[in-house]
Amino acid sequence: MRIVYLNGDYLPETVAKVSVFDRGFLMADGVYEVTSVLGGKLIDFAGHVKRLERSLSEMNMRQPDTMGDLLAIHREMVTRNDLVDGLIYLQVTRGNPGDRDFHYPSADTAPTLVLFTQSKPGFANAPLAQRGARVISVPDMRWGRRDIKTVQLLYPSMAKMMAHEAGVDDAWMVQDDHVTEGTSNNAYIVNDGRIITRALNHDILHGITRAAILRFATEAQMDVEERSFTLDEAKQADEAFFTSASAFVMPVVEIDGTILGGGKPGPVATRLREIYIAESLKSAI
Repeated sequence: MRIVYLNGDYLPETVAKVSVFDRGFLMADGVYEVTSVLGGKLIDFAGHVKRLERSLSEMNMRQPDTMGDLLAIHREMVTRNDLVDGLIYLQVTRGNPGDRDFHYPSADTAPTLVLFTQSKPGFANAPLAQRGARVISVPDMRWGRRDIKTVQLLYPSMAKMMAHEAGVDDAWMVQDDHVTEGTSNNAYIVNDGRIITRALNHDILHGITRAAILRFATEAQMDVEERSFTLDEAKQADEAFFTSASAFVMPVVEIDGTILGGGKPGPVATRLREIYIAESLKSAI
């Protein structure tokens, strides 16, 4: 049985309980991170903790533990769940004030900290990466602070279901005719070997995998341009891809029915995926 972490205790998943008055449940008043695990080791852990600290700060929430404590908990979760390849989900909420109220609870209300694992054997070799993902475009209807990794995921969930119902793999969200990002990933196009992706601002999540990919691309002497791009520009691109902690680098071969690169993963995305996995394994902890 899977073991989860809840406020200092390691418990069977059937035993762990959170109060109905927890603000994560009532108000979506929480933030989260997802760390990939390959070969029993954590990928980009320091980056995820740094972003967690930023999210907590932007939400004026207490940090539940130090980075060292969180690292120890993550490692214990790997051990207790015999996790080889997969994900560790971490969520922090503003806690349980004992009743429902729109106002924040008092500063001494303890935050709720939850972690659980998801086993995904061999997910670094996902078949989708070999054939390439197909996406549709949908209007971006989310709130304005997408740079904070909150648990407010209703619209991304709806967009994923739109993609599912359309028989494709994911959706890219569009605002003012420009692509913002995917439902749970950062979006990129490639033209003449140049990688183009939206610059960091409040419109997109500051992806940890994004940061690593752009660093690796620069080290590999690939050209990178951080700017917004239109949906039409994406459909006319040489290739496209998206990145996330769970997808790594995922080639995109179709947007709204328009085929890119002959319907096969492009060379830039393919190479970046190889580099990212190899380099991440070297620095995994």
